[in-house]
Amino acid sequence: MNREDIKVMVSLLDDTDIEVVSIIESNLKNLGLEVIPILEIEKKNKGLNPIVQKKIEYLVHDMHLSNLFAEFEVWKNTNPSDLLTGLWLISKYQFPNLKIETLNEEIKNIQMEVWTRTQNKMHPNDVVKVLNDVIFEHFKFEPNIKNFHSPSNSMFNMVLKEKKGNPVALSCLYILLAQKLDLPIYGVSLPNLFVLIFDYPGYRFYLNPFNRGQVFVEKDIDDYLKQMNIEPNEKYYKSCSNIEIIKRILTNLSFAYQKTGEESKKLEINELLTIFE
Repeated sequence: MNREDIKVMVSLLDDTDIEVVSIIESNLKNLGLEVIPILEIEKKNKGLNPIVQKKIEYLVHDMHLSNLFAEFEVWKNTNPSDLLTGLWLISKYQFPNLKIETLNEEIKNIQMEVWTRTQNKMHPNDVVKVLNDVIFEHFKFEPNIKNFHSPSNSMFNMVLKEKKGNPVALSCLYILLAQKLDLPIYGVSLPNLFVLIFDYPGYRFYLNPFNRGQVFVEKDIDDYLKQMNIEPNEKYYKSCSNIEIIKRILTNLSFAYQKTGEESKKLEINELLTIFE
């Protein structure tokens, strides 16, 4: 279908017949994502009815959202070991045109700085010191204490851009770097806190990225759970899956939208969460 045909369909979006409008919207959706750039151009037409402009906006959002559902299903079922793709998909909710290559390049830049400072057979503690120094001193990342519940903490592109994040966002940065550097660093999902485990054979310890990569041990988790009045559970001491990480980020994002009063976004994120039930 050419652009002129699409323009005709757009002009019918303000038809007084609700059934006609519904058919037009359905037909536009069936054309797929390729039609979105044309719709975006039409939306900017100054002579277009503002009501139609709003309908185009909702239509494009619905198309992006439907595609996002499909992409999350594929990721969950075929490639959950790829954490970066999961983070990218979450970011695409707010930034649908974001390219995964953009995130990958950012991670590579940080990885190269770590790589130039590490040597073969370094002690794990020394490797962690390098990671902490590169992330917090060289690249100036910091815990987002002031806006802890901001939706931007769940958008990894914004975390990389603003150099701020919540515990799970900063942990994801460590995990992605660890994957590229072949380091045994994984996420640990604690109640109200997300940390990391350095699971080296015969030498295991934990990291708290939200406290600038502070190292701690298993007893500290015991004390934390006791302080929170939570019964110890084996899962609080072991690494979690990437699917659990993505679920936790989506849960945080839903709560963030609730805090900002964006109810429709909260409900859409809750719908995305049902994919993982």
